[in-house]
Amino acid sequence: MKLEIRGITKRFGALVANDHIDLVVEPGEIHALLGENGAGKSTLMNVLYGLYRADEGDILLDDVPQHFSGPGDAMAAGIGMVHQHFMLIPVFTVAENVMLGHEPTKAGGRLDLPTARAKVREISERFGFDIDPDALVEDLPVGVQQRVEIIKALSRDAKVLVFDEPTAVLTPQETDELIEIMRQLKAAGTSIVFITHKLREVRAIADRITVIRLGKVVGEASPTASNVELASLMVGRAVELTVDKGASVPGGPALVVEDLSVINPRGDVVVKNVSFDVCAGEVLVIAGVQGNGQTELTEALLGLQERVTGRITLDGKPLTGRSVRQILDAGVGFVPEDRTEDGIVAEFTIAENLMLDRSTAAPFVKAGNLQLDYRDQFAREKVTEFDIRTQGIDTHAGRLSGGNQQKVVLARELSRDLRMFVAAQPTRGLDVGSIEVVHSRIIETRDSGIPVIVISTELDEVTALADRILVMYRGGIIGIVPGDTSRDVLGLMMAGEAPAGTGAAA
Repeated sequence: MKLEIRGITKRFGALVANDHIDLVVEPGEIHALLGENGAGKSTLMNVLYGLYRADEGDILLDDVPQHFSGPGDAMAAGIGMVHQHFMLIPVFTVAENVMLGHEPTKAGGRLDLPTARAKVREISERFGFDIDPDALVEDLPVGVQQRVEIIKALSRDAKVLVFDEPTAVLTPQETDELIEIMRQLKAAGTSIVFITHKLREVRAIADRITVIRLGKVVGEASPTASNVELASLMVGRAVELTVDKGASVPGGPALVVEDLSVINPRGDVVVKNVSFDVCAGEVLVIAGVQGNGQTELTEALLGLQERVTGRITLDGKPLTGRSVRQILDAGVGFVPEDRTEDGIVAEFTIAENLMLDRSTAAPFVKAGNLQLDYRDQFAREKVTEFDIRTQGIDTHAGRLSGGNQQKVVLARELSRDLRMFVAAQPTRGLDVGSIEVVHSRIIETRDSGIPVIVISTELDEVTALADRILVMYRGGIIGIVPGDTSRDVLGLMMAGEAPAGTGAAA
């Protein structure tokens, strides 16, 4: 099916999110829509999917104009969408999620669950998904949940599939698997719109690339274009794709972790007797495939895990057994891996989010009174310093793009008096311009003599930032290696193979 978008314009008050955008996707083509966070990519696709109504412009399918009043109309016309944040009900099974909204029924109006199961099995076998129709969605890994979203769309005979930032929450291995799935869909004749900001993936999969910036199409590019060319087209200026981290000058061990174990609420030991240290003035990156204990280890460092054994000290003072508030007050800055759930309060303004963890003390509060003038001046300074793209400090954080939300979190945490900085998946879902800002700030923090821990599943990020790399596998440490270790060696370690002399403790 051919998709054509002509002159689509979408406004939100004075903000023009899409400005007369044209786009053509041929049958069986993978067309990448590339741009920074906040460029208008997702808004355009929400117009296509019927979630928003365009102020101007037309949508055509096989040269026939379409008029969608909601997603149901778009799905009926053959358009499916795989959202960045999955639209699944965790306590439902795969089959129940797939049938939701167009439930097959038997005589008397009873739900025909066997038919839904059969549909899941048929699509799963066709594309090699290997998904149990009766599995609960909440028990599935993120990569498998995404396949459920794809099955949902295909079960409704989607001829055009929109993938909105599909790799933002995937591991490198899951990303490779998704790319292969997209190739299979293309071979079956499905037209695909691939929304992303990841240059490596675009060049690997796209037939054509359209770049939008600040709501406008600024050019088309071939997949043979270089990363530098694509990044410059996206951002509108020259972009440093890799930060010049230089040589670190580490001091003595600042954070010391000894025989740390974490037991989850089900009684499973998810972190197993790990020991390591982080020196002042160095970046230690904790790498590994998602789900190997990195999240729980990070939470233990911040006092977010209840069942912890072992010992954690910072500058010789114990952190084990202290509350989250006490750990933050000890000078630990924290960027959580899920910014929308744990990093910001979406209903609060930017100014309110920037003072979240210091709302009880001077200079923000004096004699029990909130100092609004100081708060607002502080917020304006941070918006400028961290290049937070917003209409004003009174904008609700939930209305910002993912990259700008992350900049709010980063600005808040790095403006405190820090003794240690912990950043979990700091650039997940961010575009090249935002990644440049985040990486530069992390290196600046290291160079100021602060110990930094970065938790990342992105190998490009691991090698770009690390002075040393700690690789986790099944809750243990498979090895600790220098920051210039090759991607091939790191990939083997993430799969559980420990090279000789890496300090394995798994």
